Amino acid sequence: MCGIVGIVGHSNVNQSIYDALTVLQHRGQDAAGIVTCDGDRLFLRKDNGMVRDVFRNRHMRRLVGNMGIGHVRYPTAGSSSSAEAQPFYVNSPYGITLAHNGNLTNSQALAEDIFRADLRHINTTSDSEVLLNVFAHELQQLGKLVPGPDDIFNAVRRVHERVEGAYAVVVMITGYGILAFRDPYGVRPVCYGKRETSRGVEYMVASESVALSALGFHLERDLAPGEAIYITADGKLHTQLCAEGAQLSPCIFEQVYLARPDSIMDNISVYKARLRMGDKLAEKILRVWPDHDIDVVIPIPDTSRTSALQLANTLEVKYREGFIKNRYIGRTFIMPGQQQRKKSVRQKLNAIELEFSGKNVLLVDDSIVRGTTCNEIIQMAREAGARKVYFASAAPPVQFPNVYGIDMPAARELIAHGRSVEEICELIGADRLIYQDLPDLIEACREGNSSIEHFECSVFDGNYLAGNINRDYLDYLEHLRSETSKRERDQERSAALAENGAIDLHNAE
Repeated sequence: MCGIVGIVGHSNVNQSIYDALTVLQHRGQDAAGIVTCDGDRLFLRKDNGMVRDVFRNRHMRRLVGNMGIGHVRYPTAGSSSSAEAQPFYVNSPYGITLAHNGNLTNSQALAEDIFRADLRHINTTSDSEVLLNVFAHELQQLGKLVPGPDDIFNAVRRVHERVEGAYAVVVMITGYGILAFRDPYGVRPVCYGKRETSRGVEYMVASESVALSALGFHLERDLAPGEAIYITADGKLHTQLCAEGAQLSPCIFEQVYLARPDSIMDNISVYKARLRMGDKLAEKILRVWPDHDIDVVIPIPDTSRTSALQLANTLEVKYREGFIKNRYIGRTFIMPGQQQRKKSVRQKLNAIELEFSGKNVLLVDDSIVRGTTCNEIIQMAREAGARKVYFASAAPPVQFPNVYGIDMPAARELIAHGRSVEEICELIGADRLIYQDLPDLIEACREGNSSIEHFECSVFDGNYLAGNINRDYLDYLEHLRSETSKRERDQERSAALAENGAIDLHNAE
């Protein structure tokens, strides 16, 4: 899960990209980057950290130009080194920069092919750099001194033929324009919009519509699966479907947790979808537990608030804010490192004892992944005086790892993998545990856009629709994503740089 943005304007776009990245900060807090283009020159700044920390006044002054792209990142299968920060750059052909949200499931084979057949060098473990070099090679093969829209779309078509997995991509071709494209299943989100200015129309692409609306852009639409959009430096828009047999299957976890509630994704209001999730969950409680003794419904801030409120209304039970959130602590799900996630829970939340004391409390969260934070929060509720603590998840049990760009850990680290609801309930320390049913979750989302026939639900049902996923690949991913492996890779890289007196080119000022 990352956030991408690209803007073609009539004046410097650095501030607009910065503002858009702050709106998309929830999609990644590990690293941030912006690259702008002024004529035939590129200006790049990227590093580990939050947007506000990576970009200082001195950096912003250097990021000149009327078009540019930006990225916020959180680590998935790669390391958390600043070498992995995006956008990535390759000088041939034309000078191309790329930012990517998703995961290529055949990146190992592609990297080998790029080296042996395309004669290109990959300097990091990031699949985004692999994707950049695949696109650059295909564009270079066309042999055009000045690439036109058809040339660029042909290159994208070849990318779709070679690349497997999920990807939403924004690319800047120095001096020519900005390109965005989406995988043939539309797993990862990307949309575009425009705004009228006194100097003409400006265009923007972004992971979520909220970034567009925050900057005064009107949402035109989401990119279709397999579609590419190309905006020239002088503001001309071109679109083309570049993949055969494309079928929209958006990631349902975007609706559950990843996206902001004020976003519209594939014509689905995230806010309304979460309201419907609350309705469906309440209906299940009334069906399986009609004589419940819930006194109060309390959400675990922030993502679950919408579902919890509607659940309480449907149950006709009081809704209360029982936890106060420290907004200076990041989202625990996307924090690198299990110990850091666990430590941050009590730093992030503080219980209001008045709302817990002597009551039977139903805590509502958007989902349960590792279960660590649930256990801590339930303990906090008991310490605040709750008589009984029930727990409800607006999503079904997360039983399988995600291979499409969300850092859901190896299966053995998922609390629901291979366990019954009763076993999970005991592990997290709740008096009762209620999960959303998958058909109800799908229906809650599909009501927003009935034309979507299929959602990507692999974390719940283990059905991986893209990338020829097999046991070997899942074992490989499990090794990459383990906390120990990530630490070892970062330590090895740091030691190698120190031993050789090398400079990390990706982190140079």
